[in-house]
Amino acid sequence: MAEIHHFAHGAFNPIAAYLLAFIGSLLGLVCTARARATRQRSRRTRWLVLASIAIGGAGIWLMHFMAMLGFSVPASPLRYDPYLTMSSLALSVLTVGAGLFIVGFGRRRWLRIIGGGFVTGIGVVAMHYTGMLAMRVYGNISYDPRLVLASIGVAVVAATVALWFTVTVGSWPRITMAAAVMALAVCGMHYTGMAALHVRLHESGIHHVQGVSPMQLLVPIVLISSAALIGMAFSGLKAMTEEEFAAPPAPPSTGGRHSETPFTVALRPGSETF
Repeated sequence: MAEIHHFAHGAFNPIAAYLLAFIGSLLGLVCTARARATRQRSRRTRWLVLASIAIGGAGIWLMHFMAMLGFSVPASPLRYDPYLTMSSLALSVLTVGAGLFIVGFGRRRWLRIIGGGFVTGIGVVAMHYTGMLAMRVYGNISYDPRLVLASIGVAVVAATVALWFTVTVGSWPRITMAAAVMALAVCGMHYTGMAALHVRLHESGIHHVQGVSPMQLLVPIVLISSAALIGMAFSGLKAMTEEEFAAPPAPPSTGGRHSETPFTVALRPGSETF
């Protein structure tokens, strides 16, 4: 078996990966809180789509790629198939979106949360191993079946817990805590899956590997991520503006001690059920 480094650049990659997972989860949970707070179907759909992009794109896929930048096989070049890499992004966003929409419409029930968690978890696993399928080395890649099953279990449980958070949290402290837990679960799933990987190099021949290097993928990934974040920001601002104008005017302040209320993403009374 070839020597494998999961932390080729030290602690930088796992810390950066966790921060990306945390930020993506935080943005996604804020969007789901806004979705639960609105009763108009089109606006709820918009917020859930934004949550899917935030959690699936930044919280899971970008985290995966950042962690993979710290992966290396010293005895072999490392390359990626760009089409499979982009396909893994689509899988991540679509499956997270499927899970969010399962729990995002209808009454809040455990069966919905478990079903959505299973769909999302399997999708996250598919994203991870599609991303790994895109990896090319001068040799053969295999996996330990027991650790693969463990990574599937971690992904399904983490996705179920994440969806439970999306329908229960509402205040800033709870959303922040939920995002921290979600980020830890996503990173745990990734590194469990990576621990299952083994590489057996070819014994002879020219060490040529087809594909693009990880650094060559940075520019398109940064451009796609920037465009997605800008699009999310404009869409979110537009949705909040529409909701503000659609909301009934607030009663005049009486000047009392409770005349000003700090900003919160907590749900309005009666909006806890879908």
